[in-house]
Amino acid sequence: MAIDSFNPTSVWTPFGAFSQAVVQGAGKIVHLKGQVSLDIDGNVVGAGDLGAQVEKSLENIQSVLAEFGGQMEDIYSLVHHVTDIKGFMETGAIRKRYFKPPFPVTTTVEVSRLYHPDLLVEITSSAEIPLARYVEPHRNSI
Repeated sequence: MAIDSFNPTSVWTPFGAFSQAVVQGAGKIVHLKGQVSLDIDGNVVGAGDLGAQVEKSLENIQSVLAEFGGQMEDIYSLVHHVTDIKGFMETGAIRKRYFKPPFPVTTTVEVSRLYHPDLLVEITSSAEIPLARYVEPHRNSI
């Protein structure tokens, strides 16, 4: 089974050994790299503001999915790594703007820190995009 990696131009360029998204099998299941609160130039958005970082991380997920014809409703699994789980639990209203029932399965883990000291949350997701909407993404930088 072939696995293809992609780095869409709609979000920041990876700077390490990872891709923004990986398509497995026939290309309908999409595994997204954990998204953090970085703008397209790789700058931290919302330093010190967990709500702003959750919002930007979800926007980045939405942008990567759109490259495949995907939507937030296609996500079936999320993993949150947060530096303040209590604060994260207060961001439910933000997440509900992006997800409607049935909600994706979700795991939330508190960590001591992420790779950059200003980052407070990283969100990883997997989605299944219906065949009728799936778009083969433009390949770049791989």
